[in-house]
Amino acid sequence: MTTDEFHRNRDNFCYRHPDRQSFVLCQRCLRTICPECQTQAAVGVICPECLAEQRAAATPAQRKAERRWSRPAAMTAVSGRPTVTYAIIAVTALVFVVTLIPGIGRVIEGYLSFYAPAIYPQVSGVFQPWRVLTVALVHSGFWHVGLNMLALWFIGRSLEPLLGAARFLLLYVLSAAGGSVAVALLAPNVPVVGASGAIFGLFGALLVIGRHLGANIRVIAILIGVNFALPFVLALLSAAGTGSFAGALSAIQISWQSHLGGLIVGAAVGLIYARTRAARQARLRVGLLIALTGVLVGLLALPPVLYT
Repeated sequence: MTTDEFHRNRDNFCYRHPDRQSFVLCQRCLRTICPECQTQAAVGVICPECLAEQRAAATPAQRKAERRWSRPAAMTAVSGRPTVTYAIIAVTALVFVVTLIPGIGRVIEGYLSFYAPAIYPQVSGVFQPWRVLTVALVHSGFWHVGLNMLALWFIGRSLEPLLGAARFLLLYVLSAAGGSVAVALLAPNVPVVGASGAIFGLFGALLVIGRHLGANIRVIAILIGVNFALPFVLALLSAAGTGSFAGALSAIQISWQSHLGGLIVGAAVGLIYARTRAARQARLRVGLLIALTGVLVGLLALPPVLYT
C-alpha cells in the first residue's frame, strides 16, 4: 500500500514513463528508469539519453570495434586458467632440464633443434620434419628459456582466455612453424633453437586482435619493435669493435629470421580469428587456417630449389 506522498514523489517513477514505478537509477545521471529504459553498461545500467551521449563521444576506432564485436561471436572470452600456456611452459622447461643431462642432453637438443638441410632428404640424405615445430622446445641457456617463457606467461594469460585453448595452441604451433619457414628461406644453413618465433607470433596476433577490439596497441607495437630491433642494435655495437656488421650479426646468434616469420604468421592467424568470429563463419575460419598451413608447407618446399 502506497501513500499520496509516495505518488507525488516523481523520483519513485521512471522519468520517461511516469506511470511506471521503479527504484533503479541511471549510473550517470541518477534519474529513475524502468526496465524498458535500462541499458546494461560496464557498471550498472544507464538511460537512453546517457547512452546516446556515450556513443556520440566514442572515437571512430571505438565505434568500429563496437560494430564488429557486437555481432554473434564464436570467439569469446572464457573463464578459467590458461592451461595451454602453463602446459607449454612446463613441457619446455622439462625439455630444457633434459638437455642439461651430460651425454644425452646435447644429442636430444641436436635432434629437436631446427636445421633446414635436415628436412630435405635430397640435400642431406635425412628427413626429420619434426624439427619445424620442436625447435620451440629447446633453448641455448637459462636466460634464453627464462625470457621466452616469461613472455609466454605474460601474453598467454590474456590471449588464451580470449581465444580459447584450442585456438591459442594452434596459433602457437603455426607461429613456431612460421619462424622455421623463414629461417629455411633466409638462413638455410644456420641451426636455430628457441621459441622466439612462436612468441613473436603471439605478439603479432595480440597486435591484430587488439586493433580489432579498439584497444590501445601502441605499447604492443613498441615492444615488438624493440625486440625485433635488438639483434641489429647488438650487431652494430659489436661491429664497432670488429669492423664487420655482417660478421657481428652472425656472431650475435639471435635469429631475426625466426622472429620475422613468427610475427607474420601470428598476425595472419590473428586476422583470421578476428574476421571470422561469428559461429556461422566456422567453416571459413577452418578453411583459411588450412590454406595458411598449405602456404607454409609450400614455402618450406622452396629452399632446395633456391639454393641447389
